[in-house]
Amino acid sequence: MTAGPPKRRALLGRLLRNRRAGNSKLAWNQPGLQAPDTITLTSPAFADGREMPVGSAGKGVGANVSPPLAWHGLPDNVAELVLIVEDPDAPLPRPVVHLALAGIPPELAGFAEGDLNEGGLYGSGRGSFGRSGYAGPRPVPGHGAHSYVFQLYAVSRPLGLPPEARPSSIVGAMRAAVLARGRLDGTYER
Repeated sequence: MTAGPPKRRALLGRLLRNRRAGNSKLAWNQPGLQAPDTITLTSPAFADGREMPVGSAGKGVGANVSPPLAWHGLPDNVAELVLIVEDPDAPLPRPVVHLALAGIPPELAGFAEGDLNEGGLYGSGRGSFGRSGYAGPRPVPGHGAHSYVFQLYAVSRPLGLPPEARPSSIVGAMRAAVLARGRLDGTYER
């Protein structure tokens, strides 16, 4: 979708400006994943609702380095954490998943910059198109600002998923097991 000369990509982005997957299709809004929003998820790299740094943007746009994340407010009896990063503004039928990672130990209070990149500390998650590890923002030029929704879930039981689990498998395994959740929204535009 981003192939071709820059002017053509920008024209395509403007033509698709009103096409968006939509927030209603985020994991956050899926049945069985509803829980109290008691986890506070933050990043020293960007504030909630603000622009993400160029360094976190995807290949060909930025350095594609996962931003640092921190959280607090986990409930008791958490078996594992799940992090899902989605772009609901993609001009597709469903959001693009930039990262879906299960099996995060509940003892962690965050990730350092780059920890979520492929080959990093926690690089085994899969996103859309089978990508492993973090894939940063790469919206179509001219399409407008895109939201990148970082969603952290505390689950009550080990999900027992393989490292190559797809986002749909992770979401399915989490149903009815979410104790609490937190969200951080970043934006990016080209």
